[in-house]
Amino acid sequence: MSGPSRPQTAPDVAVPSAVPSAADGTAPGRRAALRRAAADRLTALRAWSARRRGPLVDTAVVLCYLAVAGYVTSGLWWHRDRMTYASNDMMLFEWMLARAARAVTHLENPLYSTALNAPDGINLMANTSVLGLGVPLTPVTLLFGSQTTYLTAVVLSLAGTATAWYLFLSRRLVGSRLGAAVAGLFCGFAPGMISQATGHLHMIAQFLVPAILAVVFDPRTDRVLRRGVLLGLLVCYQVFLGEEVLVFLVLACGVFTVGLVVAAPRTARRLAPPFVGRLGVGALVAVVLLAYPLWFQFLGPGHYRGLPFDPAAYPLDLESFTAASRQSIAGHESVPGKLSPNLTEENSFFGLPLIVLCAVIALWQWRRPLVRALVLCAVVFAALSLGGQLRVGGEVLELPGPYRLVSWLPLVDLAVPARFPLICVPALAILLAISFDRIPRRAAGNPAPGTGTMTATGTAGGRVPVRLLWTGAVAAVLLPVAPTPLHTRPVWPVPEFVASGEWRAYVPPGRTLVPVPPTRGTEAIAGMYWSARTGLAFTAPGGYFIGPTGPDDPQGRWGAPDRPTAVLLDRVAATGEVPPIGETERRQAIEDLRHWRAAIVVQGGLHRGVPVKETIDQLLGPGRDISGAWVWDVRDRVG
Repeated sequence: MSGPSRPQTAPDVAVPSAVPSAADGTAPGRRAALRRAAADRLTALRAWSARRRGPLVDTAVVLCYLAVAGYVTSGLWWHRDRMTYASNDMMLFEWMLARAARAVTHLENPLYSTALNAPDGINLMANTSVLGLGVPLTPVTLLFGSQTTYLTAVVLSLAGTATAWYLFLSRRLVGSRLGAAVAGLFCGFAPGMISQATGHLHMIAQFLVPAILAVVFDPRTDRVLRRGVLLGLLVCYQVFLGEEVLVFLVLACGVFTVGLVVAAPRTARRLAPPFVGRLGVGALVAVVLLAYPLWFQFLGPGHYRGLPFDPAAYPLDLESFTAASRQSIAGHESVPGKLSPNLTEENSFFGLPLIVLCAVIALWQWRRPLVRALVLCAVVFAALSLGGQLRVGGEVLELPGPYRLVSWLPLVDLAVPARFPLICVPALAILLAISFDRIPRRAAGNPAPGTGTMTATGTAGGRVPVRLLWTGAVAAVLLPVAPTPLHTRPVWPVPEFVASGEWRAYVPPGRTLVPVPPTRGTEAIAGMYWSARTGLAFTAPGGYFIGPTGPDDPQGRWGAPDRPTAVLLDRVAATGEVPPIGETERRQAIEDLRHWRAAIVVQGGLHRGVPVKETIDQLLGPGRDISGAWVWDVRDRVG
């Protein structure tokens, strides 16, 4: 049995009681020697103190990131009857998280579900199913529901991305923890990240990106096999967080590698063999592990070809780079609307001061190959985000954009141009971190031999003012782009008839609950919302997803294939006008309900609910008001 551990103490630095001078034993010589010995001891004490403070600093930084993430999502935590302005996206990811929990607890195929889009189902691997978040957060979903899980996932994604970049930068690239902390804060909470947090959970789950980069660009040349296997595992996990982020990462690594090769060809030649080896091993591991999921995505049931939208139709305005986003401290509602496609794609709103500051840092540190490669990445992807036709201040110019030159390339043709500035975020953040690492060395005034920079020697009084001034300048530049809480809006609550499970008395096994409108339009996602909030308790047609246009047409489209009754009810919900209803429409309604295997039709809150109810009454007969919902029992008529 071991005894008590010895408490950790500061390292001992011997200071002799009498130190002879280098030249003689005079008093001035002894005083100089004592001062040198005291300085050595002070240096040792500072190093020991820094080692002791390291974990405490790391913990404080992570807690700060969590606090900021909680602040950003505070409106949703405190007002549970509200959702983000991109409510359809929030409903989608709530449902995906609830579906992942059900797959775990019921041992179902996590890549496919028949809970929506009855009777065909949904290919979840071909959609943003975020299994990498949903599976580990299953306990949260089971205990607190899909809404809490969604908010937890947003907090962990934002704070986790910031933390991952902080750890990567402080361990690999810079010596300044303050610089790494500021850079991590920007990586996790830049305007583009907050914009994506409005509804795109798969785009903000970037906490594996720094880990992947650390393995890919590891300067060490040994353990190629081990690091290659690790790379393959990280890539596999990122696929189940978000394939689009992985695509952006591959494109960024390609451009960054070209920049490094051009800037430092000798170093590139030396590191090329282990670099290629790690990539080869990683690719092999990833292909083996992802073979079945990727087959299911591209050839399994419910697969599709192409996208239901043209990515080139989502460019950014050149002026957006110097403007303020709607969800930043300096932002407002009027300008951003004409500079970006929508609220969730305000990815380039860095502001002119930040761009100027990063340009100054780049010029200052231009001799470093890393800086030149970062600038190349930032410029290339900022230019590509402008799309195929340049826009300035909302006006389309007669000038082709750089995106036209590469829009046909694989991977690029599937990427939304408006999201390319997300690659610029870490590039700018690393420049900021480098500046913090270099500023103290320019304070004392003694050039380091052969470097052209100043060393850190000198008194603290010579360094602190410069460091404080630079920190203040960076804070002043970043403050206008600091995030505000996510914008929210109220949503219709889940009807008590559905939330309480009262519907179970009307829906036998193998039959569906049909929400109104069933399959299309902005309010047709209510069924997906009800399904998520009840833990996928019932099966329903429709939903918000990407699937094939029809059995014989694999072209991708939003939602389920159109049915005449769904089109009719969607039109009424959009216009508020009740159309003439005859026997043809009634027969078609019954046919569509048979296709959906309906047991009941349920209408909850709708903005134009009265005309929709009148239309269904004419189609199916009078409905019943049961626990806050209008219900039409069609079991006898559908058979």
